[in-house]
Amino acid sequence: MEKVEYKKQFKDLYLPKRQPLIIDVPAIPFALIKGEGDPNGDEFTEAVAALYSFSYAVKMSHKGKTVPEGYYDYAVFPLEGVWDLVDKTKDSTDKSNYAYTIMIRQPDFLTADLAKRFLDEVKKKKPNPWLEGLQVEALNEGLCCQMLHLGSYDDEPASFERMEAFCKDHGYLRIDKTHREIYLSDPRRTSVDKLKTVLRFKVKKNRE
Repeated sequence: MEKVEYKKQFKDLYLPKRQPLIIDVPAIPFALIKGEGDPNGDEFTEAVAALYSFSYAVKMSHKGKTVPEGYYDYAVFPLEGVWDLVDKTKDSTDKSNYAYTIMIRQPDFLTADLAKRFLDEVKKKKPNPWLEGLQVEALNEGLCCQMLHLGSYDDEPASFERMEAFCKDHGYLRIDKTHREIYLSDPRRTSVDKLKTVLRFKVKKNRE
């Protein structure tokens, strides 16, 4: 079987244009961790590390004594995050008030039993307190508006304004103020002006 590359097989989800569009997102299995606080802090970095440790354990599982049934080669998916506010009365510029669910998509062959096995193995090989809160579950976003944002994360509000204007012009309503970000660039190796991030939020058809 051909290696699954998200940039080839799932272009509509991970390589959108720099103009807003409406997309119906199917149910997708994720390994996820929930947390609160400034994403520039050490705790967030540790949470991300826990997700990658688990995700690479799943990918490399074919090298173990027992190859998972249905295993296929694939590229590890990019980090994603759903962002909200702990105290919704505060301004969104206060990063210490962020509530987040960070996640990495998992392959279809990952069963609940396999997930438990790999998680136990990672806890022994690469101890990380955030592994205790790691969960594997399918998320179904459904109808969404999304676009590719190029540049600093701090400039995202301008892109969200474009997306909301697009929705209004095309008869859609944003459901809530949470949003998803998919990080296609490594900020440690990419200049700020070239960072690529998929922005997405849930919508519904305006029936009025």
